[in-house]
Amino acid sequence: MLSKRITRVSEWIIERFIQIAGILGIVLVLVIFFFLLRNALPMFHERTIAEVLTGTRWSPTHGEGHFGMAPLILGSLYVTAGALALSIPLGLATAIFIAEIAPRRVREILKPMVEMLAAIPSVVFGFIGMTIVGPWIAANFDAIQVGQFAALGSLMLCFMALPTIVSICEDAFHNVPREIFNSSLALGATRWQTIRGAVIPAARSGVIAAFLLGLGRAIGETMTVLMVTGNAQVMPEGLEGFIRPVRTMTATIAAEMGETPHGSLHFHSLFTIGLILFVITFSVNTIADIIIRRSEKDIA
Repeated sequence: MLSKRITRVSEWIIERFIQIAGILGIVLVLVIFFFLLRNALPMFHERTIAEVLTGTRWSPTHGEGHFGMAPLILGSLYVTAGALALSIPLGLATAIFIAEIAPRRVREILKPMVEMLAAIPSVVFGFIGMTIVGPWIAANFDAIQVGQFAALGSLMLCFMALPTIVSICEDAFHNVPREIFNSSLALGATRWQTIRGAVIPAARSGVIAAFLLGLGRAIGETMTVLMVTGNAQVMPEGLEGFIRPVRTMTATIAAEMGETPHGSLHFHSLFTIGLILFVITFSVNTIADIIIRRSEKDIA
């Protein structure tokens, strides 16, 4: 009798602890949002939203200051789009191989190796790109004049986003009922036809969520893009923008916040960049969570 009472009390304590932890997580997100909003609002007392978002010149210390964030937003989009263009097909192919093709021993080795990429500090990727990959590309391709450019940031971010994409895609494939796989084979489809025509469509929601979470991982990265993209405050144009230096929103915050006077317009403009990044990443993760929940509901 006493042991049952102790068990009930223990379960009640654990449930309350988990509940408090969940509420605390929500509160922390709201606190971060209002902190960013509070420090960003003074920016819009001096500049309009249109001037901030569509202005093409970022020069906070020149004269009265120019705070056009369009080059920074476009720079982030260029680097992120390039990273996704590389990581999505590579991550999807790796996840398919691990989940449906690789022998068990190979799977047990390959999956931890891919996930280990997430444990490598971003500054290490930055050093590799800055000292090895970038100079080699610049020396071997005449169209690329410098060793730091947008596509190099995309290449480094590709490997950083891979663990997220591979892990979630593989989980989505494993959640597909095996009856779908076996039924397709029984109807005469080959293994690859089954994967392409039955498994991937059934796991579509999870795969899309993996891509969105990979997007959130890439667009929020700081140190790697700060080290390898050149940090040129210019508007990228067309495909040529991928082989030219750019500057991202995260790199701008990291490079300028330490030397910015507290309470200045420049200071508030950096918080505005942070608020924009918060809204983007929060929206992407929310959409991914909705898709994952819908996928789990469909499978159930």
